[in-house]
Amino acid sequence: MTAVNDAPRLLTADELLQLYSKGVRGELIRGVLSETKPAGMEHGVIVVNLATELGNFIMPRRLGRLMGSDAGVWLERDPDTVREPDIAFISAEKSPLDERVIGYTEGAPDLVVEIASPGDSRRELNDKALMWLGFGVRLVWVVHPDTRTVDAHRTNYPVATLSGAQALDGLDILPGFTCPLRNIFAP
Repeated sequence: MTAVNDAPRLLTADELLQLYSKGVRGELIRGVLSETKPAGMEHGVIVVNLATELGNFIMPRRLGRLMGSDAGVWLERDPDTVREPDIAFISAEKSPLDERVIGYTEGAPDLVVEIASPGDSRRELNDKALMWLGFGVRLVWVVHPDTRTVDAHRTNYPVATLSGAQALDGLDILPGFTCPLRNIFAP
């Protein structure tokens, strides 16, 4: 009797990049494709609002690179893991601004922003934040549009939930950066 192999074929980061040109969008988690779908207008507006705030701070100071989800972050090899944060910041020390990067960036960003999509549970997003911290990300902001709150995650610190008139703080990752929550949830 022949054994049936039900395990999915593992993909590489290079194969995932080729799939993008064919309209397949997703992440690789230890070689397994996890397709992603558009998250809707509210999600997209929050991405643009926060990316604009971050970009207006980062770009004039030449602090590093700001990326959106399509950039992809290559975190592990053999099997490959490529994740898509909604927004990521990588310092100029890690990724020199004069260096051209083709394909995915390798290694952990300094800051990752994940914005809850419809159907995402708080637990799933907390697990995702812990995953990012486990790979060396120093600060993870998880944005919850439904409650208009942001959970700030850092290694060895309790999660700080920001709401109302509070502001995001770049801490030691982006010293001097602040952004009132109303700016990211504004229409």
